[in-house]
Amino acid sequence: MKFLANGLLVLFSTMLLTACDRMTTPKLDKPEASSSQTTNVPQSNATTTKVTKQPALTGDALYNSDKAPESLLYDLPKPVIENVWSAIGALSPITYANSGHNNNLSFVITSEGVLVVNAGANYLLAKSLHDEIKKHTDLPVKYVVLENGQIHAAVGSNYWQQQGAIVIAHEDAAHEIKENKFAYLASVKRRLKEKAEGTVISMPDETFKEERIIEMGGVRFEIRHLGPTHSPGDIIVWLPQKSLIISGDMAFHQRMLPLFEHTDSAGWLQTWEKFASLQPKYVIPGHGDPTNMNEVTLYTKDYLSYLRGKVGELLEKGGTLQDAYKIDQSAYMHLPTSEFLAKRNAGQVFQMMEFE
Repeated sequence: MKFLANGLLVLFSTMLLTACDRMTTPKLDKPEASSSQTTNVPQSNATTTKVTKQPALTGDALYNSDKAPESLLYDLPKPVIENVWSAIGALSPITYANSGHNNNLSFVITSEGVLVVNAGANYLLAKSLHDEIKKHTDLPVKYVVLENGQIHAAVGSNYWQQQGAIVIAHEDAAHEIKENKFAYLASVKRRLKEKAEGTVISMPDETFKEERIIEMGGVRFEIRHLGPTHSPGDIIVWLPQKSLIISGDMAFHQRMLPLFEHTDSAGWLQTWEKFASLQPKYVIPGHGDPTNMNEVTLYTKDYLSYLRGKVGELLEKGGTLQDAYKIDQSAYMHLPTSEFLAKRNAGQVFQMMEFE
């Protein structure tokens, strides 16, 4: 029995490592990530789009994997283009194993200092990101921009403020942080235990309504709120000289996006047109590897359009909420988190469209 147990343990470990290795970074200069598996996604306008199927982490591999065990970061920062780096987060919800690093933590190095996008989910995670930044530059982190007011974007702010950085957020994101600060801290402590040490909830130093421009070291950062998207106060960081957008939750890649009670899916599609009009060459999404507009369009705009189209058909036929849960989302079920988000997303869209 002892030999059998050891053999099973080795087999499980091998399978887990193989699953983690399959999540590869798509080449940025191609319109679609290379893959032998594709599927047609039905669109509300009766056209079809090829969706690239990414092999998905599931089960224990999704919730307990860690690509950088020597760091609290789920994975270490990787270069995207010159002087732009991103530490790509886990595609699962926040877990003890990923230390709260389940979104993308990015930074841009200029000749005068560093701008970071997302403070991280806790004090020690923010420090771990800073430790990695110091490996690439001795310059200080001058600004930390929060993509929204969610835990993984904002709760590590107190670390950066101790380092002298200015934390910037949209006014709606700041309101969300203030409204949920006690719940946020309790959630982080419950999920992350000792990894939450040093974490306190602090408010942004600066807020804005529509746009905040930063010129630093010859780089122009346009921090913009384009309109309703995934959650209150979602912003993008546009670097026009580099044709690169750090999109936050404006755009998703390689995982299913979640729709919340406050998510305006119709407004998100309208906002998307402003986003797409910038025509960036490179996109660092809120979740998933750095990629291009074709890929984030598939996993964001096209998914929202498909879901709203199917719900619209249901409503015309007098369908119910229970019917919405049965909408065929098989073309997207290869995405991590789809197993518990797909039905919920359909229900959220149905309940919103009932009153549009």
